[in-house]
Amino acid sequence: MKILRANTDDIDSIERIYENIHDAEENGLTSIGWIRNIYPTRKTAQDALNRNDLFVIKDNGKVTAAAVINQIQVDEYKYAEWKHKVKENEIMTLHCLAVDPFENGKGYGTAFVSFYEDYAKRHGCTALRMDTNEINHRARKLYKTLGYDEVGIVKCEFNGIPDVRLVCLEKYLG
Repeated sequence: MKILRANTDDIDSIERIYENIHDAEENGLTSIGWIRNIYPTRKTAQDALNRNDLFVIKDNGKVTAAAVINQIQVDEYKYAEWKHKVKENEIMTLHCLAVDPFENGKGYGTAFVSFYEDYAKRHGCTALRMDTNEINHRARKLYKTLGYDEVGIVKCEFNGIPDVRLVCLEKYLG
């Protein structure tokens, strides 16, 4: 298993992961809160690729997970009660972590979060932030297990999805 920056050749695979997640949600197999053709989409991945902040896990050459890692905090974060007050340049953010549902239970989510934490340290960041939909119990459980604190829930329209209860999570490395 390798985690590396995505390239143009990975976009089709990432889009397939998003579609597999949308299929699973529409069939009642998972509850994430994403909506097909709204978020995430191929454009979500392409925009991140263009910013050079899209990463993938490849296992035996196959893309099994993807996420965006950068220092961009979404506007909704200003409504969260962050426990650690740090400078903007000391915050790293994880967005849109997507593991192919056909690959669940293999540790890809945990591996991605571990990579994210190491990446943040290498870039001098002491505060880690991320979010998930309140209904995404699997992600919330994972993040809690990995030491992330839920610092608040922001009611909003998020990435074009109405009536989201956005759970803001934080971990301090300082």
